[in-house]
Amino acid sequence: MSGLAAKAGSDTFENLPTDLSVLPSPQISYVYASDGKTLLAMMYDENRRDVKLDDVALVMQKAIVAAEDNRFYEHKGVDVKGVARAFVANQNAGGQTEQGASTLTMQYVRQALAYSAATPQEVVDATDKTPTRKLKEMKYAIDLEKKLSKKEILEKYLNIAAYGHGAFGIYAASHVYFEKDPKDLTLPEAALIAGLVKAPGTNDPATAEGLPRALDRQKYVLNQMVGMGYIDRATADAAGKEKLNIVGKRTPEGCESVQRPELGAGFYCDYLRRWWIGQKVFGEDQYQRANRLRAGGYTIISSLDIQTQSAAFKYAQQQPFVSKDQQVKMGQSNALMIAAVQPGTGRVTALATNRNFSNDQSRNGNNTNPDKRGQKGNWPNTTVPIITGDSDIPGYQAGSAFKIFTAVAALESGLPLATTINTEKQYVSNFPIEASSPAACNGPHYCPKNSGGQSGPYNMWTGFGSSINTFFVPLEERVGVDHVVDVAKRMGIQFNAPRDAELAANPKQWGAFTLGVSATTPLQLSNAYATLAADGMYCEPTPIFEVKDNNGKKVDGLDPKCKQNIDPEVARAAVDMARCPVGDQSATGKCAGATAGYARDFVKRPIAGKTGTTDSEKSATFTVMTKQLAVSAFLTDPDWPETNKDMKHPPTNYAALGTLRDGLNGQPVVQFTAPTKDKTQGKLVDIPSVKCLSVDQARSKIKSQGFSVSVSNQQVASQCPPGTVDRTNPSGATTKGGAVELVVSKGQGGQAPPYLGGTNGDVPDTGGGNDPNNCPIPWIC
Repeated sequence: MSGLAAKAGSDTFENLPTDLSVLPSPQISYVYASDGKTLLAMMYDENRRDVKLDDVALVMQKAIVAAEDNRFYEHKGVDVKGVARAFVANQNAGGQTEQGASTLTMQYVRQALAYSAATPQEVVDATDKTPTRKLKEMKYAIDLEKKLSKKEILEKYLNIAAYGHGAFGIYAASHVYFEKDPKDLTLPEAALIAGLVKAPGTNDPATAEGLPRALDRQKYVLNQMVGMGYIDRATADAAGKEKLNIVGKRTPEGCESVQRPELGAGFYCDYLRRWWIGQKVFGEDQYQRANRLRAGGYTIISSLDIQTQSAAFKYAQQQPFVSKDQQVKMGQSNALMIAAVQPGTGRVTALATNRNFSNDQSRNGNNTNPDKRGQKGNWPNTTVPIITGDSDIPGYQAGSAFKIFTAVAALESGLPLATTINTEKQYVSNFPIEASSPAACNGPHYCPKNSGGQSGPYNMWTGFGSSINTFFVPLEERVGVDHVVDVAKRMGIQFNAPRDAELAANPKQWGAFTLGVSATTPLQLSNAYATLAADGMYCEPTPIFEVKDNNGKKVDGLDPKCKQNIDPEVARAAVDMARCPVGDQSATGKCAGATAGYARDFVKRPIAGKTGTTDSEKSATFTVMTKQLAVSAFLTDPDWPETNKDMKHPPTNYAALGTLRDGLNGQPVVQFTAPTKDKTQGKLVDIPSVKCLSVDQARSKIKSQGFSVSVSNQQVASQCPPGTVDRTNPSGATTKGGAVELVVSKGQGGQAPPYLGGTNGDVPDTGGGNDPNNCPIPWIC
């Protein structure tokens, strides 16, 4: 060593450091489904997974010693004879060749220093061919041998060495080349792998150029093993002649290479990755967090449920009971996007769409957005997070599904589900709008209509069931849009679109909000409805069930983050109302009218939910829930959400229903909790009897008690004289200030003359239209 020390100058051997500070080498992270068994994806910078020496075949241990350091069990970290021999040979060669004489321990030190380097210069210093570097390796190696056993050093070397073809460490090498665990390697296989570490790039046996060199190295290793007495000559010759089945399969990495392709889980994997880099528990910034995901050796148990994910991916491409012309399939520009969330935890159990998660857009169709004519579209391949959204993908309009937020705000304001409004075919609101807008009337007034032309008295059950716009806009006026928007925020709606964020910050005049004009995503909306299914408990969406670090220790701070954002009784009442649109029935039998009346029979368990349709059918949405699972499906064109195509409900509805039904298959049926009478009926007030009175008398009598009054267009046979009032709807009692409809008698036979004493709405006898000064209940008039 004196020659090396002389070359090193002032860095004398005695003054060199001895304490080797080693950071863990990069380890592959594994992502599993919620069952903890189904492998979904592998994340890594270097394909490596450390194993115990006891999990490595003995022939592999002997082969690596024979290949790299046949005096390993004799020296104390430095092979003095080998160093002297290499020094003399190098001097005699005049710089033309160079022998190394590095022991296994020294090789480990060199690689450990490189992995522990904090700066680029430290990486250079750890690998540069200088006498100083060599001396440092020796000093560290001698010290390491005092602290660790030979078995421990051999284990560390096997795990840190590079073996070519993207394999780092013996576990990766045995799987890349032979698709087996290290403990199952045979002698010929072990000798081949051991021979690779000398030059893993040029000796790669998975390439035509590298295979002959790898086989030559295999023979060298076998001969070394004979010389060391590990095997006899006959065994070595037989091993050298054995034909090897070299697979040479690189380990798939990342979300574009998810396992189990039939699950279509690439978008889920990407959501997990995006979620991860937002979690401070994994690092101070996004760079650190991403690096730890790809190098930390984590075992990640995701919340993806195999059963639900399989169903979602299946129905995103093929929907039952849907005509061929409306079927949504892979390869279409329209995207059917599905998200499923577990109420009470926020765990995302499925994310699927009729897209391949891939950056290969070579065969993609054209972008449908006229402003992007000539560009490739995001179909059928894309890595854009169209289901979960991000800063560039704020989402899509969800339509009438947003009426749920108005209902919750009304319930929080003390209004019961029985609150009744005499609706009109077109409602003249006090919300301002451009007079030139198609939604305007009477000048700059926002004037929504009902798609089916409905009018008359509706309560929250029936108004939600039939999706009556002219019920929910006046209800929104009464409780205040700011309250409604606040409810939406508390239930997880994020308002990522710049214009939406601006309106949400000052929403008092945002009259159309209740009709779902704000952009959202299937994930946000399914989680919002899941909040109600969980009795008002909002939980942040999460793709994680459990994470363990490289040592098998559970990572803390990843449990569901939940908060009681909605009062339980309010949430239960809202769910009771939401049973109406899907063909279920409220706890007290108040549902009438449904926009997806077949849904209950399809799922065959208690459900609640809501359809949503935007203007000109640019999107169709359906969100449906049980106590155990909430599913939201959106159908639109992500490349051009303002599409001129009509998005129909059958594929959307059946995709969501199929996902819910199949996802819950085998799970018990759980009933919804019935709401309290206070939230359903409120304080009821008796309606005075007006039987057989004239319409004007009846109107005056009922209005004097504070009710709003309308007259039905339908007449009924009755013992009362024609043209008088037979009964009221509702009868007996209703909520304070509620709406009451007069049903006119046509006598025993014919038809009474139509009532001409006022409009069908609650307009005072003195006139005044919608003047709030002349109306006892301004939000109705």
